[in-house]
Amino acid sequence: MSETIIQTFGLTKDYGEVKAVDTLDLTIQRGEIFGLLGPNGAGKTTTTLMLLGLTDPTSGHAVIEGHDCTKDPLDVKKIVGYLPDNVGFYPDMTGRQNLIFTGQMNSLDKETCESRSKELLERVGMTYAADRKAGTYSRGMRQRLGIADVLMKDPEIIIMDEPTLGIDPEGMRELTKLIRDLAVKDGRTILLSSHQLYQVQEICDRVGIFVEGKLIACGRIDELGRQLQSEGLFLMDLQVEQNSDPLVKLLSAKEGVTKVTKNDNGSLHIESTRDLRKEMISFLMMNNYTLLDMHQRGGDLEEIYRRYFEKAGEEIDAAGKNSEAGSAGNDGRGKGTKQTWRERRANRRKNNPGV
Repeated sequence: MSETIIQTFGLTKDYGEVKAVDTLDLTIQRGEIFGLLGPNGAGKTTTTLMLLGLTDPTSGHAVIEGHDCTKDPLDVKKIVGYLPDNVGFYPDMTGRQNLIFTGQMNSLDKETCESRSKELLERVGMTYAADRKAGTYSRGMRQRLGIADVLMKDPEIIIMDEPTLGIDPEGMRELTKLIRDLAVKDGRTILLSSHQLYQVQEICDRVGIFVEGKLIACGRIDELGRQLQSEGLFLMDLQVEQNSDPLVKLLSAKEGVTKVTKNDNGSLHIESTRDLRKEMISFLMMNNYTLLDMHQRGGDLEEIYRRYFEKAGEEIDAAGKNSEAGSAGNDGRGKGTKQTWRERRANRRKNNPGV
């Protein structure tokens, strides 16, 4: 039976007129890896800061393991480890010395600090650089040392902000495996914020998609894909042996097809209101096309993210137009500058880079 360990209730943070986080209701279960997805400026970092008790919400509240994040921040910090997007260490101290210092700051005795730092350096694959100054480390090395640093106090929960950002592919694979092990082998709860969709799909049990401070979708990746299909959105890629340019026009006229685009590799991406896989085979044969490859893309996080992101943008723009129409009706002038949600988001990020 699942047990809730992190929960937010209408969590909201305003910076002046900007709503960085908008009435967030979120539940995270013990032992799961939860991915908070969204572009820069979507509200992910602000949410993290409120969970850590580092900034107060405008309204609502968050609870971690029964502790109110605003009222009991010290109790929260005892059980939560935090890995920021650009972890910092004392550059003139070695990796080992940095870990021992962290242990001492968390009231661990000298013997425990030394034994635990040795064990953790081995676990994150940093033994070879343990006695080099941290100022010489690459970003990937700092991130791995950062995980060891977080683990020095043996937290139940680890919050990570863009943990794989700026790391080479091999380092990324090693880091994602390590993060997965922290949940599967150790039983720790992991909350990570990211816009690295492939890595998130590889390791997360559930994801939440953030747009303009709002959580617009939340669930397992396969569940989100099925939800889009239940709303009449099916995604398919297909590749034929012949030139596909004339096929774009044929498919666009087919009943149930809403959009056809050409991918960089020459294959076609098709969006439709129903599953067309069975009838697509006969359709291609009738039009003298040889099918090379065809697959449904409902479980692809990149597609799910894109569609929810676009859907949220359409809803935000529609709400803005209705508001403008209402204002025009009231004052009889209809004046005002119309901005799309993307333009508003860009301005929001420019004026409030920390949200």
